Amino acid sequence: MSRTFSLQWFKEAIRNHLLPILTVSGVGGGIILGLILRYSRAEGWTKREIMYVGYLGELFLRALKALIIPLIVSSLVSAIGSLDLSLSKKIGLRAVGYYMSTTCLAVILGIILVVTIHPGRGSDDGIQKKGKGRVVYTPDLLMDLPRNLFPPNLVQACFETYKTVIHKPDLSDPTDKHTAHLIQKYNLSDGEMPPKEEWPIGNDYARAMNIMGLVSFATAMGLALASLGPKGKPLLDFFHALSEATMVMTKWLIWISPLGILFLVASMMIEMEDFSVMLGQLGMYFGTVVLGIMIHGLIVLPTIYTVVTRKTPFKFLANMTQAYITAFATASSSGTLPVTFRCLEENNKVDPRVTRFVIPIGATINMDGTALYEAVAAIFIAQVRGMTLSIGQIIAISITATAAAIGAAGIPQAGLVTMVMVLDVVGLPAEDMTLIIAVDWFLDRFRTMINVLGDSIGAGLVYELSKKELDTLGNVNVNGDLERPANENAMPMVVPVETSKM
Repeated sequence: MSRTFSLQWFKEAIRNHLLPILTVSGVGGGIILGLILRYSRAEGWTKREIMYVGYLGELFLRALKALIIPLIVSSLVSAIGSLDLSLSKKIGLRAVGYYMSTTCLAVILGIILVVTIHPGRGSDDGIQKKGKGRVVYTPDLLMDLPRNLFPPNLVQACFETYKTVIHKPDLSDPTDKHTAHLIQKYNLSDGEMPPKEEWPIGNDYARAMNIMGLVSFATAMGLALASLGPKGKPLLDFFHALSEATMVMTKWLIWISPLGILFLVASMMIEMEDFSVMLGQLGMYFGTVVLGIMIHGLIVLPTIYTVVTRKTPFKFLANMTQAYITAFATASSSGTLPVTFRCLEENNKVDPRVTRFVIPIGATINMDGTALYEAVAAIFIAQVRGMTLSIGQIIAISITATAAAIGAAGIPQAGLVTMVMVLDVVGLPAEDMTLIIAVDWFLDRFRTMINVLGDSIGAGLVYELSKKELDTLGNVNVNGDLERPANENAMPMVVPVETSKM
């Protein structure tokens, strides 16, 4: 009987953790395959042959990119459109304000840590070649961010991003009035150029997705549908269905990701020059992400709860232990929702109307751990590539990482999908994700745990601040049903958000 129980437990453990097991197997298999191929030929491998090895991995990355737009847009529109802010604006605004604030704080913390610790330092031979980012003035890059928030053409925003460019002046024609003016003004001799402030400024569109413009449009669309009420329900239902369908496709892709990862890692192992440097950099990267997650989850979020509610957070956090364990084991904030509800409502006595309003939205748009991880990962990869990032590029990374975290699905390793667009901001290829895939499956569990912790603290914080509004709405009986107040003008109950993450 004991043997039967052990066998059954083993099968159940394999079934529950099959995806991380396959992912680790893909990484390990890629390393072994890459080493075998690398040392099987003394003369080395050509670029074309390495491309052949990584071909299936390239197809996997192309499929990831194809899901970015439907995933981000549909998730945002359906989540924000489901907010019934007209029923209790204060409750809704408190929840959304908390989510946006903590996500931004997580990104800022991650950037501070990765810039300070500099985990990507080491020999330039650790990776195959240095990358190049677009060199512009920081004011130009900062002004381009708001420009991209309001794209003139949504179709164009799906594949092009606006950028300011500085043209090198042509001083070959001294008869030109502008050229003659520059030569006279700066007393230029042959081969000398005027200061860059005098170079002509133009505009261009880079072949990169304008994700910030799509996010701003999706947010505005969601708010518009929420304000329309029943009139906007047909279109909102469309985005709900699109969101659910995209998440199903994402799950399919995540399940075949071990195969793509295997060949991506194999091609990277063939191309890499110095293993010891890369392993040291990867260990520093892992430590930086975990340190950021721990600081955010154990210091920043509890401090916010204490300052706002004037209550110690220790008992509240201890009562959520089961939710943390479930999040770490499943690496899915969506799969943890039932446990999160139970811990909040039964252990911490949070009003069900708050949990059913705040938690589903939080599982969609509040991804503190994911935001921190994506900001750290993008800057780490740039450091490994030998790139020097400007302040403007770092700000661009922070904004894009925030947008990516908001649109990330609450399923295991969905951050791989949105990581692509964060790399695009600094001109890094999607293939560079292979540098961090080896430890991503494990980091995914830490960041999911912090995502759930952030959602839980948000629900507790909103509940403490909204008790007056909840009293106006009415009381909830022991069965969880609303007992309406006698006042006919009192606000109705907040409608729970319907979401596939339930």
